[in-house]
Amino acid sequence: MAASESTPTREEEEGEQLEEDRFVSSHHPSAPPDELFDISTTVDPSYVISLIRKLLPVEPKNVDNTEIRGSNCNNEVVNSSNDSCKSMGIVDDPTKSHFRGEGDEDSHKEENARLSAGEEVWEECGCVLWDLAANQTHAELMVQNFVLEVLLANLMVTQSVRVTEICLGIMGNLACHEVPLKHIVSSNGLIAVIVDQLFLDDTQCLCEAFRLLSSGLQGGECIKWAEALQFEHILNRMLWVMENTLNPQLIEKSVGLLLSMIESQKEVEHILLSPLMKLGLASVLVNLLTFEMSKLTNDRIPERYPVLDVILRALEALCVIDVCSQEICSNKEIFQLVCDLIKFPDKVEVSTSCVTAGLLIANILSDVPALASSISQDLPFLQGLFDIFPFTSDDSEARCALWNVIARFLVRVREDEMSASNLRQYVFILLSKSDVIEDDLFDHQFDEKKENESLATSGRKSDARILALRRITSILNKWNALKDFCEKDMMEDYATNEKIGRLLDICHGHNISGTSE
Repeated sequence: MAASESTPTREEEEGEQLEEDRFVSSHHPSAPPDELFDISTTVDPSYVISLIRKLLPVEPKNVDNTEIRGSNCNNEVVNSSNDSCKSMGIVDDPTKSHFRGEGDEDSHKEENARLSAGEEVWEECGCVLWDLAANQTHAELMVQNFVLEVLLANLMVTQSVRVTEICLGIMGNLACHEVPLKHIVSSNGLIAVIVDQLFLDDTQCLCEAFRLLSSGLQGGECIKWAEALQFEHILNRMLWVMENTLNPQLIEKSVGLLLSMIESQKEVEHILLSPLMKLGLASVLVNLLTFEMSKLTNDRIPERYPVLDVILRALEALCVIDVCSQEICSNKEIFQLVCDLIKFPDKVEVSTSCVTAGLLIANILSDVPALASSISQDLPFLQGLFDIFPFTSDDSEARCALWNVIARFLVRVREDEMSASNLRQYVFILLSKSDVIEDDLFDHQFDEKKENESLATSGRKSDARILALRRITSILNKWNALKDFCEKDMMEDYATNEKIGRLLDICHGHNISGTSE
């Protein structure tokens, strides 16, 4: 009987549950179950909701609530003790600071301790949500439960760069998914607040802001993002950050935003690129490329290789856009810098950048053919072009671009007018790269149809390959004709009959004889 009395009945359990429910805070009501638990996820939705609640910003009158966060002062630059108070939304009256008694000072220290605990909780929860937002299912759950409203509220009141960084980071991950990105766009005033973060002076905040804006410009509602960025003071700020920061990650993210503009819809190009060009975008990119090439030549810092690559990708994309091409392609400094990259000896380290440089040179020479004269006798440049082929095995457009540049180079070689010693140098390079030539021609002989369908210029580039092979044949035949007039040692050292014959067979094997120059 005693045992049965100690076991609560179902009615008692339900009564206790109802009694507990009375004490659930009405300030943070649970969302309707049909909005929360219809999404399949490995993370308990109630846990995600609890994390979002803990990011609710503090109001000054509720500052004693230790559940509410502040910024992580250890991760931001503070000039005085007052700055940490200001970042929490606390107004510290300096006129009263000298009149605090010991009791007031103790109370102030206790208050700071409570705030510090709250800051740690806020940052920990924020970082967990940042990670969870990378998953589409979790991201959709978060926006259904008002995470955007909470993040916007934080951005509106915080003076902590760490809080701002986490808020932007969470939204940056959310923006990688279609549905959450639409929620960001539809949130009243949120895009404008995000754009305002470009005027912060904190590197990590700026990186996250640029990343988030890039995702916005790649989405279906990119026009709204472009319209928010179109104002001159905002575009000037973007260029200023791009040109003046020394942080590699920030350069990469800021130029990445430019790439997102280029790769977005045509209307975005009209809204943003034309004004940027007028504000000096080309000059900024030249300065950035000059700096990165200097770093590559002198320091070779692997962390900077992605920066060089994104700058070259931006230039290569701009040079085929009507409003930008003339200024980019006619810039001799850009041309010289990318030619220097082609001659860089350790291409494995920057192979992607070298391939992009080849594409850029091909586009520049297509618009300004006269520039080819400046490289027509640059043998290290010719050798560098052949050295890039192994990195283009899956990129038929890049291979065509390289052949285009090689053809423009070789048509300016006057083998009938040069001395045997000079001709020998050209022959030596061609023979040393015969394996590369053979690999490209045989391994990719079935790509011709794909090349002809890829771009309007691909047909011309395919013809350029044939023209280049004809020029190689002509140079080799000229060398053969000189055999009887050259010293035997010269011929044996640099061009054996066997190697010349093999390369000539390779060239003839690709039907170059039936194509007119």
